[in-house]
Amino acid sequence: MNYEQIKYETGDGILTVTLNRPDKLNAFTGKMLSELLDAMDRADRDDDVRVVVFTGAGRGFCAGADLSGGANTFNAENRGPVDPGLDGHRDGGGLFTLRLFDLLKPTIAACNGPAVGVGVTMQLAMDVRLASDAARYGFVFTRRAIVMEACSSWFLPRLVGPQQALEWVMTGRVFPAEEALRGRLVRSVHRPDELLPAAYALAREIADNTAPVSVALNRQMIWKMLGADHPMEAHKIDSRAVRARGASSDSKEGVKSFFEKRAPNFPDKVSRDMPPFFPWWQERKFS
Repeated sequence: MNYEQIKYETGDGILTVTLNRPDKLNAFTGKMLSELLDAMDRADRDDDVRVVVFTGAGRGFCAGADLSGGANTFNAENRGPVDPGLDGHRDGGGLFTLRLFDLLKPTIAACNGPAVGVGVTMQLAMDVRLASDAARYGFVFTRRAIVMEACSSWFLPRLVGPQQALEWVMTGRVFPAEEALRGRLVRSVHRPDELLPAAYALAREIADNTAPVSVALNRQMIWKMLGADHPMEAHKIDSRAVRARGASSDSKEGVKSFFEKRAPNFPDKVSRDMPPFFPWWQERKFS
């Protein structure tokens, strides 16, 4: 796919995905969704991609849904299909966050400016969120007479707790990065010129020091266990994963590099060396 509304840039193990409609504050469209979904499939196939960093072009991260459709913007009956093979009557933000939920690569949001509606809910499925002090967040759905989307009723209370989630969603107000930090929506706040360097420093720490297969497994273990009904479910997966990883070439290299006081060179690849029990969950169908 030739991308028109995002940028896909790789270098030294890090993929940067930039929402790229700066004249529209990177407002979310069906085309942008299709490009993001394709980019995530591409990232999962590429063993050279160790970490994905998301940011926005220009002065905003994402101003939410493109409202150029006017009063009927949110009326599904007036929307065409997102792309061949995608059901345009499903929530587009949810299609993206569900794809992130199953992604095999760690994700970092570098929120450089306004992020409202889907601009913030898409970040909830990312692993770590960093903000510029110029960032502004808003779960503005009640002020547009719609409801939260992008699976955010699942993600948001798990990240910030139900009380904070309810306040932000019921009021629909826009709030600054410092409030997002106090509410534990973001991990840290940075000066605008320090935001991407901070995101890349975190990405570099992952890319330079960790085993890709272990990162992929740990990422999925944490996300998927958020819905488990008993710690025994975690014990089942922990036990299988420890057994599989303990016998791997990666494990031998991890111990050897530690004793030799050198950087590790892990041989296993996500594309070919995930353990036989993976994935362990049953895919959920939309109905």
